[in-house]
Amino acid sequence: MANSSTKNDHSPTEQDPNTSYNKGPAGGWGSLRGVSRIFGEVHGSTVAAKILSRLNKPGGVMCSSCAWAKPANPSRFEFCENGAKATLWELDEKKADANFFEQYSVTELKTWHDHDLEKAGRLSEPLRYDAKRDRYVPVSWDEAIQDIGEKLAAMNPKQAVFYASGHAGLEASYLYALFARAMGHQNLPQSSNMCHETTSVNLKTFVGTPVGTCTLEDFEHCDAIFFFGQNTGTNSPRFMHILKDAVERGCKIVTFNPVRERGLIEFIEPQNIMQMITNNPTEISNKYYQVKPGGDIAVIAGMMKYVLAREEAAPGTILDQDFIAAETTGFDETVEKVNAFDWSDIEAQSGLTRTMIEEAAEIYCQAKKVIGIYGMGLTQHVDGWLNLGMFCNLLLMRGNIGRLGAGISPVRGHSNVQGQRTVGIGEKSAHMPADKLHQLFGINAPTEDGQNIVQASEGVLNGDIKAMLSLGGNLLRALPDRERLEKGWSNLDLTVHIATKPNRSHLIPGKVSYILPCLGRTDIDQQQSGPQAVSMEDTFSHIYASIGAAEPPSDQVRSETAIVAGIAKATLPSNPKLRWDEWGANYDLIRDLIAETFPDDFSDFNNRMMQPGGFYRGNPARERKWKTESGKAQFTPPTTLTSLGQHPCGENGFTLITLRSNDQFNTTIYGFSDRLRGLAGSREIVLINREEMARLGLQEGQIVSLYTQVEDGNLRQVDGLKVTAYDLPDGTVAGYYPELNPLIPLSYHEKNSLTPAYKGVPVEIRQ
Repeated sequence: MANSSTKNDHSPTEQDPNTSYNKGPAGGWGSLRGVSRIFGEVHGSTVAAKILSRLNKPGGVMCSSCAWAKPANPSRFEFCENGAKATLWELDEKKADANFFEQYSVTELKTWHDHDLEKAGRLSEPLRYDAKRDRYVPVSWDEAIQDIGEKLAAMNPKQAVFYASGHAGLEASYLYALFARAMGHQNLPQSSNMCHETTSVNLKTFVGTPVGTCTLEDFEHCDAIFFFGQNTGTNSPRFMHILKDAVERGCKIVTFNPVRERGLIEFIEPQNIMQMITNNPTEISNKYYQVKPGGDIAVIAGMMKYVLAREEAAPGTILDQDFIAAETTGFDETVEKVNAFDWSDIEAQSGLTRTMIEEAAEIYCQAKKVIGIYGMGLTQHVDGWLNLGMFCNLLLMRGNIGRLGAGISPVRGHSNVQGQRTVGIGEKSAHMPADKLHQLFGINAPTEDGQNIVQASEGVLNGDIKAMLSLGGNLLRALPDRERLEKGWSNLDLTVHIATKPNRSHLIPGKVSYILPCLGRTDIDQQQSGPQAVSMEDTFSHIYASIGAAEPPSDQVRSETAIVAGIAKATLPSNPKLRWDEWGANYDLIRDLIAETFPDDFSDFNNRMMQPGGFYRGNPARERKWKTESGKAQFTPPTTLTSLGQHPCGENGFTLITLRSNDQFNTTIYGFSDRLRGLAGSREIVLINREEMARLGLQEGQIVSLYTQVEDGNLRQVDGLKVTAYDLPDGTVAGYYPELNPLIPLSYHEKNSLTPAYKGVPVEIRQ
């Protein structure tokens, strides 16, 4: 236990006024200034303005940033600051063409910041790495596709990995998943493996669905919303409008997070003229508690103890006994385990007092309809499965899953990360059934599980994996243990990057390496049959069409769908049922295949995808149809009060949480302003509260190193970090993702899903 003998005066409910923080609300003028800045940096055009005006609306472009819903009745401007940044970043008029790569060697580009690499512009022609010249050089599409196909065909299929970032539409994703299985493997890791795989694996165990149970409509009826580990203001800003409306009709919001995030404290609606003029924000959270990293289980255990005590004092008034008896299993064992926990242990693990936890629980007891929201603050822990299990327990106690105005709702990150899994990108046969593929295409798809991203990365390190194809993304930058993996990556026989802009992953080429430029979602996708639409799924399981409106950066840029189809055709033996050319020419045909493969979710796909608000593919748990092993919703007896895999030790030991800034989307760095946290400038910082600084004798601005305390024979350290006083719980330090990823061991992950534990790593500070 870190610093267990030390008691500081940090308050988990009040802002420390003597540290950096944003004194203004989320949204408002700050949001408008952020959009204006990026518009100027990328030389935004009238086309950009037109696309933004139609963003997330029927017939327009669906945002390539987060997976928040696109309402049937959109507002005048249905985009947020980060959505505008993502859109304008993609519409950059600069080009990273052959001249750019002739000017700079790969070795020189490695010295560039991530921001500067992507700011070089859009990729505009296919490139192959020339090791002798240490440069990417132009190559024809035919030569690139043929060489990639020949190399894939010559290897054992299980030596290849097909990674997807969560950006590509359902059409390209379906073909990618089909291609892998037709080749003979299910090594289909996805960006979800690094964020919400904990949800996909464990939520299905608890309530029978791998996705959340809510829709937008539920937020019009809920009485309370409980947030655990989700930063709305940065990661899903359009959600703020929903929360503002909920608060104004009387809904109460309670937030648990180690960091005081402005988006869940107060908000000004940028489209509300009166609110902008008066600068009068809406208070979002009624209660905001800074829980210790890994302390969510303890908080929920305390809340459950209070709920049970209230029921005992007035039987039949608090618990939904009929629901528990008819729809659930495991309740009695769970109650026994929860009641066995001592309040002193709950307080110690959570960092909150009993009074704080009980006042939150009283809000829960008084609300008739409750929604539970969570993000990676719950999923990216070694015992993340129990974080989710306990959250489900709390909701199930009062029947808050499977009825209007209630449910559990993880907020997904990338715009189509959920949809890619729905159409087959994943390492299990259940993601794309082998019998269905045999029926449709006559192929004998593998039934043995493939590899997720942690397993595939281990394969890179031990030499089992020979080829890595990346459908979008900046995988090496996103992964934990980056320094070890970069060394292994260069030993791959083949690396292929399908991308819109250069990024750091491109700078660690395999023995043969290609960069294949693809259309962005904002680009017009013109194929042989005419202009095409692509589709994606939001965090609420609704499907939308997206239609690009910008001219592509060059005539050498191809769609993701066409690239995947081309490589598949060059790799696989001829099969008249695998009509790669026809599918690449007409995406309607792919959507017909998706509907045939997944009829329960995608019936009449082509006719429904333009529906305002998207079409809902359904969720059995929403109807209280529990597709679990028992056929009922599952209560989960807690086995511990912390989700940390290892507590830090020693006087210099802390739990590290990694953060994304307000000027960032995943590994894409738009700029160096973390406005909503009151921070700006260098991203090489370590945040720590003033009391802990004083205890260790640290000074503001002092340069320190962080070392990982997980012992597995590998030394992990990040040097050159500037100490920055910040309002955090005792025993906690924070810093930016992906800069601090080298500190997270590949083996330090959630137990069931193998999601890396980015939110709870034991480290020590060295001066």
